[in-house]
Amino acid sequence: MTSRLIAAALLLSASAAGHAETSVLRCGKLFDARSGRTLGAHTVVVREGRIAEVVAGRPDGPGYSDPGAKDTTGVFNRFDFSERTCSPGWTDLHVHLTSQSSPNSYSEGFRLNPEHYAFRAVGFAEKTLNAGFTSVRDLGGEVVLALRDSINQGLVRGPRIYAAGKSIATTGGHADPSNGINARLAHLMGPPGPTDGVVNSPDEARRAVRQRYKDGSDVIKITATGGVLSYAKSADAPQFTEDEIAAVVATAKDYGYRVAAHAHGKEGMKRAVLAGVTSIEHGTMMDKEVMNLMKQHGTWYVPTISAGRFVAEKAKIDGYFPEIVRPKAIQMGAQIQRTFATAYQAGVKIGFGTDMGVGPHGDNAREFLYMVEAGMPAGEALQAATIRAAEVLGVDDQGVIEVGKRADIIALGADPAADINAVLDVQFVMKDGVVYKD
Repeated sequence: MTSRLIAAALLLSASAAGHAETSVLRCGKLFDARSGRTLGAHTVVVREGRIAEVVAGRPDGPGYSDPGAKDTTGVFNRFDFSERTCSPGWTDLHVHLTSQSSPNSYSEGFRLNPEHYAFRAVGFAEKTLNAGFTSVRDLGGEVVLALRDSINQGLVRGPRIYAAGKSIATTGGHADPSNGINARLAHLMGPPGPTDGVVNSPDEARRAVRQRYKDGSDVIKITATGGVLSYAKSADAPQFTEDEIAAVVATAKDYGYRVAAHAHGKEGMKRAVLAGVTSIEHGTMMDKEVMNLMKQHGTWYVPTISAGRFVAEKAKIDGYFPEIVRPKAIQMGAQIQRTFATAYQAGVKIGFGTDMGVGPHGDNAREFLYMVEAGMPAGEALQAATIRAAEVLGVDDQGVIEVGKRADIIALGADPAADINAVLDVQFVMKDGVVYKD
């Protein structure tokens, strides 16, 4: 093993055990998430998991003062990214780390135990982190709460997770866990209730939110309309009354939660926006009326173009989806990118999200390409996954490379604001000052 490989191995070993006292990253270019522009050379100093200094200029430039020279501990790592572009780590606001679509997905729910999904999730989480996503919002999956805690404890590698836990649905609605079960088995199981995430009144909606609080969720997810992949006919019919959504939002507010609303159909979106949800997920059949309503209420839109393209393509394959699902996948999947283009032109606030778990984990960055393809400038697409995503989450300590913020930093082989395809070439990943990919 060469000395360079030995040094890298020692660095990764030390990083896994905790924060190196100081890391100095010399970046040839730096993406500024506040302005959406790429700046020239900068040196970034990281101490104890936070950004301690950001110094403009090249090391050989006039008046440059080496930040690393100020370190008195004698323990620091240098990274030479003089030919690369550094960026804040990205955030995917809509993932499902405990699953991944396949022709067997529908039967696996009856054959696999939670432990099977948990072990799969470990690999999915590491793929996501290595793709440059240092944070995710996981919008539906019970074992993800344990995955989040295991990552936070340093037991496994993965992004920082803001977890919804079990989504909240209505009887027969998208995310009702008893959908597709035959009547005899459903009778033996008993009807699901608020503990299982199924509600049918404002009172039950409040109970469901409180159960999510008891479970340890970070965010609340409701399924305001039908869904594409659920074993049910409708993809866009409204499935909550406005009173039920209002009860969810009010109770969530009591606990400091934000609410994300899965919604494909117009009426369900209107009810969710009027009730005060933070974000509309997918938004497939959104029209000008809904867009104007979202702008009035400051509601965010998380498009998930990746999922739309994936299901539209897989629906062409016989047997990949059940027959009840295929027409929905064809209709809705093809529409999402067009809706995104219209919403962007209309000035709706947009955050980055893929719905990975529908498509393959680790391919999250392709969403950037689809956003740019639909008309959003590359700089704004990158902002959607950095500073704008932080706004959706309601946090102010990530999404930018600035003093005092979390040291979530990635390095790419080229400038993604100039060529968006560079997002597919993530060569370095640091989260909270710990190096996970180099």
